[in-house]
Amino acid sequence: MTTATWRGLTIGGAIGLIAAATIVATRTSSVSAAGANPPTVTVYKTSTCGCCKAWVSYLQENGFTVLAHDIDDAALTQLTRDKGVPENLESCHTAVVGGYIVEGHVPAADVKRMLAEKPKIVGLTVPGMVSGTPGMGPVPSHFDVLAFDKQGKTQVYSKN
Repeated sequence: MTTATWRGLTIGGAIGLIAAATIVATRTSSVSAAGANPPTVTVYKTSTCGCCKAWVSYLQENGFTVLAHDIDDAALTQLTRDKGVPENLESCHTAVVGGYIVEGHVPAADVKRMLAEKPKIVGLTVPGMVSGTPGMGPVPSHFDVLAFDKQGKTQVYSKN
């Protein structure tokens, strides 16, 4: 192989590597710009609650990876208290994602917004089991998603 041929191969190889790196960088930045996969959501629920299972499926359909743990009612109540959720803000399941608590049937868009904005809150909640919320069936209903802090103070995060 002549020196000219070797240089041609080396330059051609370098151009190929640069092109490949550019493609990877472009794909990576477009994924980041589109909001890369959100962190895993860990959900604690009872095994008998069908709406909790539906909310887990809903999150998965909206791009989340979900780890669901079935625990008994007493353990769920204790976990909810340990995570700082006041009794009046409880629902049927408690989730942890990105250092935040998500209590109840909170829409995926609100979870994604919270993760992107990183507000100084403990988490989000839809207290109780409100019809029309994700996982609670198709019955139309207006509901508020509440943000809550360490003192249990709430403010409306979104109106649905």
